[in-house]
Amino acid sequence: MKYRNRLIENELIRKLNASGAVLIKGAKSCGKTETAKQFAASILEVDQDENVPEIMKIAPKRLLLGATPRLIDEWQEQPKLWQYIRHEVDDRQMKGQFILTGSANPEETAKMHSGAGRFTTLLMHTMSWQELGYSSGKISLKHLFDGNKIDVADSPVDLEFIVEKIIIGGFPALLGAKTEQAIDVNRAYINLISEVDMSRVSDIKRSPDKVKSLLRSLARNIATTVENTTLSADINEKENSVLSRPTIIDYIDALKRLMILEDQPAWNPHIRSSSSLRKSPKRHLTDVSLAVAALGANKNSLLNDLKYTGFLFESLATHDLRIYAQANDAEVFYYHDSSGLEADAIVQKYSGEWCAFEIKLGVGQIEEAAQNLTKLVETVDLSKISPPKSLNIIIGTGISYTRADGINVISLGSLGV
Repeated sequence: MKYRNRLIENELIRKLNASGAVLIKGAKSCGKTETAKQFAASILEVDQDENVPEIMKIAPKRLLLGATPRLIDEWQEQPKLWQYIRHEVDDRQMKGQFILTGSANPEETAKMHSGAGRFTTLLMHTMSWQELGYSSGKISLKHLFDGNKIDVADSPVDLEFIVEKIIIGGFPALLGAKTEQAIDVNRAYINLISEVDMSRVSDIKRSPDKVKSLLRSLARNIATTVENTTLSADINEKENSVLSRPTIIDYIDALKRLMILEDQPAWNPHIRSSSSLRKSPKRHLTDVSLAVAALGANKNSLLNDLKYTGFLFESLATHDLRIYAQANDAEVFYYHDSSGLEADAIVQKYSGEWCAFEIKLGVGQIEEAAQNLTKLVETVDLSKISPPKSLNIIIGTGISYTRADGINVISLGSLGV
């Protein structure tokens, strides 16, 4: 399969020019190795080379010899490599020496010496709609931070297209796949996580059936601030299974180490009202297709449950916003206070500039979403935080335009970096 360019490539180049080694983190099969190969001059495949364990015992520094940048793929299989690479970067005193890729974070007990000044980190997600070719990218997040109006009228994307793309997801191996093929592959991915990876990640035996129960519960509660106690009750009710709170905490920690579960943190600005702010994160799986696979859903079931599909669409749009935000030196939060006011996504740059987003599958909720965004601006204390650069509503079906009140309505099929 021909390599498809990824949006993190410019960031990878920048970080190779800034540090001796770059660590690319991301879930299994999101494309880390293939992207790294485009920039590597030599490769060590730690998990596939049978000689690596023996060389680690005898002459570990030999594994680092090779043209640079040298790719050390699945390095976490031999965590001690981190220390040797750190020392090698110190000895060479040169930038862009190593690229490390891994699909799991190493054990906390195998604490790595600080890589400050030597390593930079790059987070990689599965592919966004812009990378997949589903979005034109005509409306860029950079453009929205500039506060410009939208002058784009896209051809509307229909609901069936959106549902199909939610099912297929953003794993590079499924480029061009049909929904039936994707369902089989993504369900196999869930099985692999449950039956192999969750026990391998820290050499602790975990029940595959209970892992699947937890994944199904997370899928049912996707894009919400579901608490662990709620997950436990949900599993008890719908799965006829029992997962204690400590077990759920342990399993969630393992899923995060595998980078399968991604939290969307709460935004905590200064506000004028006496309302309290939500602090629990929203839960998302690394790719929305995994929620579909975990539940055994298909095209017909999603078309017949548009309320749930709306949550899946919110998770999909948040996933893409994260990729576009990362390229714009920004992070993605959400806002929710005790009065019930919420905004699905707040994209904030490290400099403090921010844009607010509501995410709606169809056009019927645009007016309500616009009212939420307007009220949000009235609630935030603008004497302590700068006004938003733009207010936006991401939709699935419908065209992109700027409303008379200045709020942008943006089709996910036109949003980009």
